[in-house]
Amino acid sequence: MKSKRLNRWKNSVVGKMIVRILGEERGAVMMEYVIVAVLIAAACVAAVAMFGKTIVGMFDVAGKGATGDHSGAKEKLDTVQETQNSDAEKASEYHDSMHK
Repeated sequence: MKSKRLNRWKNSVVGKMIVRILGEERGAVMMEYVIVAVLIAAACVAAVAMFGKTIVGMFDVAGKGATGDHSGAKEKLDTVQETQNSDAEKASEYHDSMHK
């Protein structure tokens, strides 16, 4: 009953002008959900891009440690740490070169 009156009011001349001025809000809520979903997806992609190699290395170390291959896990951990250290040094050098 109430929606019929509201629709009848919106179809009146005054109602059409007010709706045109204020804008239709029917699709606005869905667009907000789409924007939130896109931002969450972008954050996930950025996190995987930044931490992907480190996460894969740590899962490999954990997997080898869980299976009892402790020497393999130690070697992989050392390799991952060396890679992280060299990447950190490259980043530091790049940072220093950009701020000279």
